Amino acid sequence: MRRQTAVSDLEVKSTEESGSLWHFKYPVKDSDEFIVIATTRPETMLGDVAVAVNPDDERFKHLIGQSLVLPLVGRVIPIIADDYVDVNFGTGCVKITPAHDFNDYEIGKRHNLEMINILTLDGNINDNAPDKYCGLERFAARKQVIADLDALGLLVDTKPHKLMVPRGERDDVVLEPLLTHQWFINMDSFAKKGLDLVKNGDVRFVPDNWQVIYNQWLENIQDWCVSRQLWWGHRIPAYYDEAGKFYVARSKDEAIKQAGTDKLVQDQDVLDTWFSSALWSFSTLGWPEETRELKTFLPSNVLVTGFDIIFFWVARMVMFTDEFTGKVPFKDVYVTGLIQDSQGNKMSKSKGNVIDPLDLIDGISNADLVNKRTKNLMNPKQAESIARQTNKDYPQGFDAFGADALRFTFALLATHGREVRFDVKRINGSRNFCNKLWNASRFVLMNIESHRDLISKDADVSSMHLGMVDTWILASLGILIKELDFAYQTYRFDIAAQKIYEFVWNDYCDWYLELAKVNLASSDVVVRASTVNTLLQVLECILRLVHPLMPFISEDLWQEIAVLCSKKHTSSIMVASYPTLEEFAIKDLAINPQVLVLQELVTAVRNLRAEMNLNPSLKVPLVIELKGKLDTIQEFIPYLESLAKLSEVKIVSDLGNEITSIAILHGMRLMLEVEVDKSVERIRLSREIEKLTKELDKIKVKLDNEEFIKRAPKDLIERDTLRADELSGKISQFKAQLTTYV
Repeated sequence: MRRQTAVSDLEVKSTEESGSLWHFKYPVKDSDEFIVIATTRPETMLGDVAVAVNPDDERFKHLIGQSLVLPLVGRVIPIIADDYVDVNFGTGCVKITPAHDFNDYEIGKRHNLEMINILTLDGNINDNAPDKYCGLERFAARKQVIADLDALGLLVDTKPHKLMVPRGERDDVVLEPLLTHQWFINMDSFAKKGLDLVKNGDVRFVPDNWQVIYNQWLENIQDWCVSRQLWWGHRIPAYYDEAGKFYVARSKDEAIKQAGTDKLVQDQDVLDTWFSSALWSFSTLGWPEETRELKTFLPSNVLVTGFDIIFFWVARMVMFTDEFTGKVPFKDVYVTGLIQDSQGNKMSKSKGNVIDPLDLIDGISNADLVNKRTKNLMNPKQAESIARQTNKDYPQGFDAFGADALRFTFALLATHGREVRFDVKRINGSRNFCNKLWNASRFVLMNIESHRDLISKDADVSSMHLGMVDTWILASLGILIKELDFAYQTYRFDIAAQKIYEFVWNDYCDWYLELAKVNLASSDVVVRASTVNTLLQVLECILRLVHPLMPFISEDLWQEIAVLCSKKHTSSIMVASYPTLEEFAIKDLAINPQVLVLQELVTAVRNLRAEMNLNPSLKVPLVIELKGKLDTIQEFIPYLESLAKLSEVKIVSDLGNEITSIAILHGMRLMLEVEVDKSVERIRLSREIEKLTKELDKIKVKLDNEEFIKRAPKDLIERDTLRADELSGKISQFKAQLTTYV
C-alpha cells in the first residue's frame, strides 16, 4: 500500500541500488535532428515540459530556443539553457519534469514552465498522460514506455547505473516526488532563534559535539511542509469559503468572523506528527493558560533523547516553545547512543535481532523467543532465516535477569558514544552485582543481630570514636559521593555505575565486611559499637546511592536497613534525600595509608599461599622481618590472621637466609613457616625476578631518554625514579634468596 501522503525529507532514506540509465531520442521540431536524453525514470517523460542544456555547451548552442516534439505524447516543448546542467553527465541534455523532480521544479520556476503532474496518489498514471497509459501502475508504465519508444526506434541505449533510490523509512516503499498542494512554514526566523538559543547557552547539548549537528541542520534549513494526508492528527486550522478563499484562524468561530460567513469548510489535511510533537513541552502543561504546572515545569532540566531525532523533535521543540512561551523547553539535551546488537548491527524486526527488555527481565525459552520473532512474518524464507539465527545466538533463550540487572547494565553501557553495542552476556555481571549487594545486606543483618544494643539512635557516626578501618571506609564513601556528583553533573552514567560497582564489590564487600568481622569479635565495646554503626550507615548510604540505577532491590533492602540505623524518615527510598558529604560530616577524603599497607600485606600473604599451593583452610604461621616500629604491625595482626588464614604472626628483626618462600613489601620480608620444595621455589623466584626486571627495564628506557626528562612532569619523574629504586632492591633481594636454593 502506498503512503498517499506527503512525508518529511527526514523520513526518507536514500539507498544506493542497481538500476538502468536509458538513452532516448527526442526529435527536434521541423528538423531531422534529435536530442538524446538520459533518464532513470522513463515513465516521467509523460510529464516533460522542456529539455535543458548548458548555455556554454557548444554541441547544443544552435538548438537553444528551438522546440522538440515529445515522443508518445506529441506535446511541443522548448529547448532551454540553464547552468544547472552538467555537460559531462549523461548526454549533456536533461529532460525537465517539474512536477516529479526537486531540481526540475527549481528549473521550472526559473523559466516559468508548466507543471504537469502525471501520477495519482496511488502511484498510477493519471489522465494528464495519453489514454494508453492512464491507470497503469508506475513501474508497469515504465516498461510500456520503454517498449513503445524502442518500437519507434527512439531507444538509443540502456546502461547499468547505480542510483540513490528514496524509500520510506517505515515501510521501505519507493517514494515519488510529486507536486501537490501543501501547507508550509517559513523557517528562516525560527532557525535563527533556534541557533541563538544554543549559541547563548540557554540550551546545552551533552555531549557538546551534537551541537555541531544541530547547527548544521538549522543553518541549511528549508521551508517545512507541515500538512499530511492522513486520517489522524491535528487538523490544519484553515477554513475555505464557497469561492475557495481560505482563512487561517485559532477556531472556526474566529474564521467565520474573518470571512463574514458561516459557510466554511475546514481543510481535510492534518499537521505533521512532528509539528504536534514540537508543542509537547508546553501544551501538556495547560498552555495557553498560565497554569501552576506551566510555571513549575517549563523549562524542564533535561531532555533525554537519541541523536536520530535531534532534527525531528529537539530542534522544533526549542523553536516552537520559544515562539509560543518565550522560554526554552529544557536546559540540557542529553543525547544517548543508539542500541545495536553485539555485532554492531542496527536492531530491526526484519533482521530478527530485536530484544524485548521484558524478555530479559522475566526470561523466555528459545521456543517462545523464536515464535515471538517469526509469528507475524508473511515471508517463509525470512521466518526460517530469523529462526535459524535465533537458535544460533540464543539456544537456551534468556534467563530471568530482573529489571535491576538490566537497568544497571545499560547504565554501565551509557557512554557518550554514538552507538551502544549490547550483548546479553553483559547482564550476567550486573545480576551478580545485585546478588552481591543482597548477600552483603543479609550478612550485615545477621552479624549485627547480637549487637543491636550498640546501634546508635542519633544516626550519626561522625561523633563516635572510629577505628582505622571505619575511618577508611567512610573516607572511601566520601570519595564515592564526590565522584558520583561529578558523574551525574556531566551525564556520565557509565562512570557512576562503574564507581558504585567498584566501591560496593571491592571496598565494602571484599574488604570492609571482612575487616568488620574482626572488630565485631573484639572485646572492646567501643570498637564493636563504631563498627556496627559504620556497617549499617555505610550500607544504608550505598542503597540510596545505588537506587537511581537499581530501584527495586535498593527499595526492598532499604526498608529493613534504614529502620535499624534511624535513617528511615520517609515511606520510600524514592523520596529519601540523596547522600551528601555534609550528611556524614566527612571533611577529610584522604585514605588512611595504614589500611592500604594492610591490604597489600594481606594480598602478599594470599599470593604466597597460592604460590605454595596451600589448602585455603590450612592456617599457618607468618613471620615478618621488621626493622622499624612495631606499633602499626601490632594493630594489623588480628586482621592479618583472619583475612590471610594465619595461625599466628611473629615479628623478628632478621630472617637470615631462610630457605622458604619470601615476599618483600615496604622494606618488610614476609615468610610463611612451612616446608618448601626447593625446585618449585627456584621457579617462583626466577619468574618474579624476570617480571620485575621487565618492569624496571621499561622505566629505565624512559629515565634514560633526555627528551622524556625535559618534557615530563616533575612528579612523574620522581615517581618513576622511586619505583625504579624499589624494583632494584626487590630484584637484589630475590637474587640473593635464589642463591640459597642452589
